[in-house]
Amino acid sequence: MATLSKNTENTASGTREYLTFRLGEEEYGIDILKVQEIRGYEQPTRIANAPEFIRGVVNLRGTIVPIVDMRLKFNCSKVEYNSFTVVIILNLRNRVVGIVVDSVSDVMELASDAIRPAPDIESAIDSSCILGLGSVGERMLILLDIEKLMSNVDMGLVASAE
Repeated sequence: MATLSKNTENTASGTREYLTFRLGEEEYGIDILKVQEIRGYEQPTRIANAPEFIRGVVNLRGTIVPIVDMRLKFNCSKVEYNSFTVVIILNLRNRVVGIVVDSVSDVMELASDAIRPAPDIESAIDSSCILGLGSVGERMLILLDIEKLMSNVDMGLVASAE
């Protein structure tokens, strides 16, 4: 669908760019530098005994890519595939992984002072994988450390950096 250009000029001034996407009613952001491309959803090939949130794998130009449905991972109430459903292809520590989301919103630039610490509450997301909450006008973004999330023990998709 689209390959994203990676603009790193603003990181020195304390701003970072985040790709924003929706899961149900919530809006999330991930570091744009981790995003390789955005594709329309296609049914992956199921892998036996894989956790339910790992939908399967797809062949992306010769690379076998595991596909994680973030709606299942985050226990969203309804998981529905439609024309807005997309797969964000990530490049994390030289491993390619795809995540299924309801829709991609846009790329937002956030200054470090627009990001607040996330409250320490019980949720489907490990709190250590949340970088903070970004606010842009009336919008509130949950900023994810997608690399850390994908390297969690239950995911095991990316080797940890230790």
